[in-house]
Amino acid sequence: MEKPRVRISVRNLVEFILRSGDLDNSSGTSGDKEAMLKGGRLHRKIQRSMKGDYQAEVSLKKESEYDDVVIQVEGRADGIFTEDGAVYIDEIKGTYGNIQAMDMPIPVHRAQAMCYGMIWGEKEGISEIHIQMTYAHLETEETRRFREDFSIEELKGWYQKLLDAYHKWIAYSLNWKKERNASMKDLQFPFPYREGQRDIVSGVYHTVSSGKTLFVQAPTGVGKTMSAIFPSVRAIGEGKSETLFYLTAKTITGTVAQEAFHILREKGLKFKVTAITAKEKLCFQDTPECTPEKCPYAKGHFDRVNDAVYELWTTEEVYSREVIRAHAEKWQVCPFEMCLDLSIWVDGIICDYNYVFDPNVHLKRFFGENISGDHIFLIDEAHNLVERGREMYSAGISRQSLVALRKKIRKRFSKLARTLDKANRQMMELEENLAETGKGYQVLPNPGVLPITFLTISGELEEILEEKELEEELRREILEFYFIVRDFLNVSELVDENYVVYTENSAEEGFRLRLFCVNPAENLGEYLKKGKSAIFFSATMFPMLYYRELLTTDRDAYGIYVQSPFPKENRRILIGSDVSSRYTRRNRAEYRKIAGYIARCVWQRQGNYMVFFPSYRLMEDVLQVYEEEFSVDWVRCVCQTPDMTEQEREGFLEEFQEREGTLVGFCVLGGIFSEGVDLTGESLIGAVIVGTGLPQIGSQREILKEYYDKKNHCGFDYAYRYPGMNKVLQAAGRVIRTKEDKGVILLLDDRFWDRDYQEIFPREWQDRTGCRLDTVEGAVETFWKRFT
Repeated sequence: MEKPRVRISVRNLVEFILRSGDLDNSSGTSGDKEAMLKGGRLHRKIQRSMKGDYQAEVSLKKESEYDDVVIQVEGRADGIFTEDGAVYIDEIKGTYGNIQAMDMPIPVHRAQAMCYGMIWGEKEGISEIHIQMTYAHLETEETRRFREDFSIEELKGWYQKLLDAYHKWIAYSLNWKKERNASMKDLQFPFPYREGQRDIVSGVYHTVSSGKTLFVQAPTGVGKTMSAIFPSVRAIGEGKSETLFYLTAKTITGTVAQEAFHILREKGLKFKVTAITAKEKLCFQDTPECTPEKCPYAKGHFDRVNDAVYELWTTEEVYSREVIRAHAEKWQVCPFEMCLDLSIWVDGIICDYNYVFDPNVHLKRFFGENISGDHIFLIDEAHNLVERGREMYSAGISRQSLVALRKKIRKRFSKLARTLDKANRQMMELEENLAETGKGYQVLPNPGVLPITFLTISGELEEILEEKELEEELRREILEFYFIVRDFLNVSELVDENYVVYTENSAEEGFRLRLFCVNPAENLGEYLKKGKSAIFFSATMFPMLYYRELLTTDRDAYGIYVQSPFPKENRRILIGSDVSSRYTRRNRAEYRKIAGYIARCVWQRQGNYMVFFPSYRLMEDVLQVYEEEFSVDWVRCVCQTPDMTEQEREGFLEEFQEREGTLVGFCVLGGIFSEGVDLTGESLIGAVIVGTGLPQIGSQREILKEYYDKKNHCGFDYAYRYPGMNKVLQAAGRVIRTKEDKGVILLLDDRFWDRDYQEIFPREWQDRTGCRLDTVEGAVETFWKRFT
């Protein structure tokens, strides 16, 4: 039987095995796309300047056979040449650092050249080789060289130790996968199938097997999570894919995925899964500051982290936050960075969308330049990815931010101050143009010359951040502005027909230039291409064509719609026809009507209810009227507040576990309690939804509307109606979670009777009926009498 073959680049090999030293995120040096482009151009310039027999970009590879695997190491030497009869390997590195302050090459750079030297020397049958490290400054193009000579035998011994250290990881990985795959042979779906679950399971399995894209709309309670995870796991066990990414918008939905894996492990599955948690939640410090001066776990982190990860990986199967922190404590390493390193070796990763799709946060180990793999993307609550995608691929710069920085640095860094002045003048010209229009925003054909000016600013900021004597507060402010500039430059390279460039006067930031990604599908697609297949699923993905257009460029993507498996007679949907949340109708009389509807609904049966409002302001106004005119002793109210802590959120939800009396939770539509919250049985028996959820009118929404009108779509639907209705459906989905649940859904806005809304109601809402303030009490009472 042919041995498995593992390929790894020279650079990845040495950077993995030989990394050492401190973890330090205080520098702005980011290795971003622009730095790579500059480095590439400088590489080629240096290579062209070399004389004689200089060979550039020489491809090299070496296969090494072990008992269980063949490891192929490959890469390209920047240059190979002879000088005075000696053969040299040239390794060129671009940097923003002070190259004259260097007293030796960076060890991992030197190791790359040593690998190339050994492979070339062995291939050519020579006994000795020289390496040359060429460092070049990316701005000034100044160069500095270091030279060293080795015997090929010496390099062979060194290389074998390097490869043996890597083989240890590969050997365990291969053995684990055999054990993992064997555990799946008799693995069955862990529950009796609900109606619709078989459709999801077979659809996901077929999609993964054929490497396609699937959209699944299935009502809350169908069991989408297990129905997506189970066939994906089976496909991995059959070699149809390699790594499972379960992507979420909120931590709570990641918890549901962890529970699904736990159930499968109880049935015999062996499958290593880690959840990537926000740095702040894993960090041992009160405030994450990843510098050796501020954090003892950052000092010497890279000297210890490989041993820490190997032990964690090989001794545990469940990587909870507590397990990760315990191992990090033992080895004195950063728990967040250790978790990221662990992710390369596990079978499944549960994480936020950002870790796959965000150009600034994505896992470079999986989604960096020229990296791809056989990944399955299970994208939960996928309706959230539209707005999140727009945020990830948009950027902006305010004039106020660059003026503020200029004031801080003008005396000390005059060169940067002059460039900031130039950018300020360019933005002032745009601000004057905006003022002439008399509008709140102005759409531009492109960003103009500003990206070029900010490119210069970026380079100057890089140089300043290399200074060791920079005061802490100033460094922080410069670094913050550097990241703003970097994001702007990165996004400016993406601007195409899916973008709108505009200026506006923002209440928070003053005048700003914004690069707004209207349709994120193209950018999301660049990351989806790095995997094998994607499954988007949600309880609210209607109309599906809208989501397909905004989430994927795969023209072969298809969708399935799963009907609710729960008895319709267990819930009642009522639409108030004499009430509205329109701004023009917001007054004391309307608030009293809304409060009256709420009271008449909750008075009919003891239990827990949630009332959802389009804004905090409306919620507070109605709550005041409710408490003044409709308050009764046996009904208790709790109210969501802005910026609730995690502990406060948990406390709010714990209130709904009580079974005594009646509790009414006043919440905000589209907020933390309107989706991803699982209150089953008597924990929640009713939801009152005030308004159609339309987003507030603003520059961004109006730009969306204009953009889609020009695309011959209904711009109002794309900018307002569909996002709003999604919030309504999510909130309504809190009520019926299991086949035993019973409850009332009360929609309070006469606009729900408009044809445009009726057409986008779910199919299972066909039994909806109307009511008025004077009839709602009887309708709710009649419903609950069925169960007495």
